Amino acid sequence: MPKGNKITFVGHLGIELAARLDLPLGRPKAYALFAHCFTCSKDIFAAARVSAGLAEKGIAVLRFDFTGLGHSEGEFANTNFTSNVGDLVSAAKWLQENYQSPSILVGHSLGGAAVLAAARDIQGVKAVATIGAPFDPAHVSHNFSDSIEKVNEEGEAEVSLGGRSFVITKQFLDDISSQNQKERIANLKKALLVFHSPTDNVVGVENASEIYGAAKHPKSFVSLDNADHLLSKKRDAVYVSEVISAWATRYIEDNINAIVPPKSSQGQVSVQETREGKFTQIISVGGKHSLRADEPISYGGNDTGPTPYDYLLSGLGACTTMTMRMYADRKGIPLERATVTLQHQKIYAEDCDACETTEGKVDQITRVINLEGELTPEQRQSLLDISEKCPVHRTLHSEVEVKSTLKDN
Repeated sequence: MPKGNKITFVGHLGIELAARLDLPLGRPKAYALFAHCFTCSKDIFAAARVSAGLAEKGIAVLRFDFTGLGHSEGEFANTNFTSNVGDLVSAAKWLQENYQSPSILVGHSLGGAAVLAAARDIQGVKAVATIGAPFDPAHVSHNFSDSIEKVNEEGEAEVSLGGRSFVITKQFLDDISSQNQKERIANLKKALLVFHSPTDNVVGVENASEIYGAAKHPKSFVSLDNADHLLSKKRDAVYVSEVISAWATRYIEDNINAIVPPKSSQGQVSVQETREGKFTQIISVGGKHSLRADEPISYGGNDTGPTPYDYLLSGLGACTTMTMRMYADRKGIPLERATVTLQHQKIYAEDCDACETTEGKVDQITRVINLEGELTPEQRQSLLDISEKCPVHRTLHSEVEVKSTLKDN
């Protein structure tokens, strides 16, 4: 499965914004930037599922919470459409400085309008996809139409959107009313893909017609039959990610440099550097499974996968629970579930009672075993005893020879 990483960056207003980067297992074919819907967050189902689907197809996706929303800092009342566009540009700059400039922009609802506006200010963008987007940003005002008069008279009003309270200010209304979206779309000069549901009761499908009509080729329209505005059905979000992936390939093919996982056969593990970070590795296991390994950012890595020691502990933990399961089934012990929590650390040899080494430091792995089920004290003890005999445990305690040779090139 793709790997997701939590990050932060400074947005348009100088505020720290919370983001998540969904990375594929190998080197990404391209990078995309996802803009969520009005007053939503990066973690709304549509954003999460579409981003994950693109990552599964080899496209890395950065999604973030706009200023004042989700886990990002700042006040929503101080934002507007223009600041949202600025946040997108800031996000693209962060991607460019840390990975690669995004070549794909994806926007949902008002986020779709935002990516159409931001595209001209983001270097390297080749393709833009909108999902249920309004043609005019001012369309969002219908969500609080009953409060517009109060906003104009008093300068602001508190409104309820999706069960949450937000302060809408006059500067927000003035900003969305001043956007010349038709001109932006006409001068987009990027490949455009417009998704819209004909039954969307939040943003009518006529908005898609206006966007499509204002745009120049290459442009495409995909009807999301029976989908709702938020893409709450998994199949709809998956479909969108699959179509974007296939469509975008036509425009990013010059950028495709995806790494192919190294070949491995049954009983073999092959590890190869991806070169997308100092320590990032792609791992092929038995010719069937692909994994990633990395180091934390504090160690100079990109934190895109578990560390080598994490995998060591994982192997020991999995072997422990498997061994106890086999023993419990063979002995008729009513073990419902076993959970093992492990931790690795370096300790001074003098603090280790069972170690032969008396100086310097030694490795210590602590293993806490939780057994669920109606078990007698004797059964619990026997399961603990058998855990000490798991093959990986025995390998770690036995003499191990590692032979290294160089492959002839």
